[in-house]
Amino acid sequence: METRVSAALVDEVTEAMVSFHAELPEPLQQAMTSFIERYPNWDQYRLIQAALAGFLVQNGVESREITRLYVGNMFRRQSLLQGA
Repeated sequence: METRVSAALVDEVTEAMVSFHAELPEPLQQAMTSFIERYPNWDQYRLIQAALAGFLVQNGVESREITRLYVGNMFRRQSLLQGA
């Protein structure tokens, strides 16, 4: 699976993007697919961004940009309206 991760602030005009390829265990990929089917306002890019940023924040990374990415992905207005 190829994933693009945003490293820019939400309000910046230009975004720095990095692409990477990662192998996932099948149960993890199936859970991700099931989640995205249940919450169509999420996609694999948003899910990976939220998961990675959340992991980093919870494990002591003190970066305003990472925290904004995490909060921005978790609490988009669409998510609140659809219960994601």
